[in-house]
Amino acid sequence: MKLPLHKKIEQDLLKKIKNGTYEEGQIIPTEMELSKAYGVSRPTVRQAVQTLVNEGYLEKRKKRGTIVKRPKIQQEFTRVVESYDSEMKRKGIIPKTKVLVFKKDFASEEVAENLNIKEGDAVYKMMRLRYAGENPTVLVTSFIPEYLFPHLSEIDFSQHLLYQTFKEMNHPIQSVIRKLDVISADETTSDLLDVEEGSPLFYFHTTGFTYDKVPIEYSISKYRGDLNSFVFEIAADNI
Repeated sequence: MKLPLHKKIEQDLLKKIKNGTYEEGQIIPTEMELSKAYGVSRPTVRQAVQTLVNEGYLEKRKKRGTIVKRPKIQQEFTRVVESYDSEMKRKGIIPKTKVLVFKKDFASEEVAENLNIKEGDAVYKMMRLRYAGENPTVLVTSFIPEYLFPHLSEIDFSQHLLYQTFKEMNHPIQSVIRKLDVISADETTSDLLDVEEGSPLFYFHTTGFTYDKVPIEYSISKYRGDLNSFVFEIAADNI
């Protein structure tokens, strides 16, 4: 089946973005210049360019033109239960995890409430900086009740997946509840995520449950706003 002209132009522009012909931050040729280069009408070029704008590869700027931008990573964990590493690999992105903190701690009021334990009970606290390729993209702090995982401190979580470890220890994550806020990066978070202080961050509170709705993980995650977007799937009911 023959590809429509706008699709051919879209694919050629995307190829040039990915191979560096058009670099991040560079202004691409105007619609008139592209229509002459490809020998097509301006509406055909406009359709191809708009598709790449919608997909996050280009951005239209008033009085400047259309520039190449770094596309955001579409995070789908808002609608599926999947580890960060698995999702990144599925998207063709190499994940990396740096464990900043992993220690035994005592549950605060907030942590105890979300894990259905008593304030002051023993928990593991783990802070991980997670990368997509070479870019730090999310800072995750997890709290896990010690009584369910007495040997968790023996695991190297720079090499092992947390959800996979839960499964191997007979407490797989069966469901999650997530709450989303938007916050500004403080000095420490801005340094770790390599963003300007005050930059917007997606702030998720997540509680993961195993069998019989037993909470086994409470985490807070700070995602870079410039690198991430989130996919929500909502089913219509009784409309």
